[in-house]
Amino acid sequence: MDLSVLLSFLGVALLLTFSPGPDILFVIAQSISQNKKAGIITALGLCTGLIVHISAAALGVSAVIYQSAIAFDVVKYAGAVYLLYLAWQSFRDKGSTLISEGQKSLTYNSLYKKGILMNILNPKVSLFFLALLPQFVNRSSGYVPLQMTLLGGIFLLQAFGVFVLVSLLSDKIRSLLIRNTQVAGKLNVIQGTVLGIIGLQIALSEK
Repeated sequence: MDLSVLLSFLGVALLLTFSPGPDILFVIAQSISQNKKAGIITALGLCTGLIVHISAAALGVSAVIYQSAIAFDVVKYAGAVYLLYLAWQSFRDKGSTLISEGQKSLTYNSLYKKGILMNILNPKVSLFFLALLPQFVNRSSGYVPLQMTLLGGIFLLQAFGVFVLVSLLSDKIRSLLIRNTQVAGKLNVIQGTVLGIIGLQIALSEK
């Protein structure tokens, strides 16, 4: 695979990753409502979920899901319901700032799992890879699944880098917000609102 093709793909991947979408909004929500580490742990979970979608696209599983309207809708609405459930949990959370190390460890483990589930339960991600990756594959070179996997790996690495950067920037915003006691007490509301918007966005989206 030519270096120029890889660089072109990287440029497209960066533009797409930086554009507002469920994943980056989820990272922002966790970073602002908790801290940068929470955002980075969430990013790890999301990127772990990406491995599933990349593998599905390379093996052709995504095409099967796309062809089955029922399978697509089941996964889509399951993801939407899960996010709305997380939003409901956030609204119920009083957002106590006094969290022990044990609780933090439990929270980070939970965030990692949430990131994985959120990504896996969004069929639009698989369809995204199914549409994007073949555009940069040289079929005459053979090993198409391997080429798609390589491109998917590049996308995953740059996505994690972008998410980490977003987490660090969002943590700066959090530092400004918590100086205002009224806003600080509403961080759970901010997180719940963002998660609710993401859930509705997925539920109302078309193929």
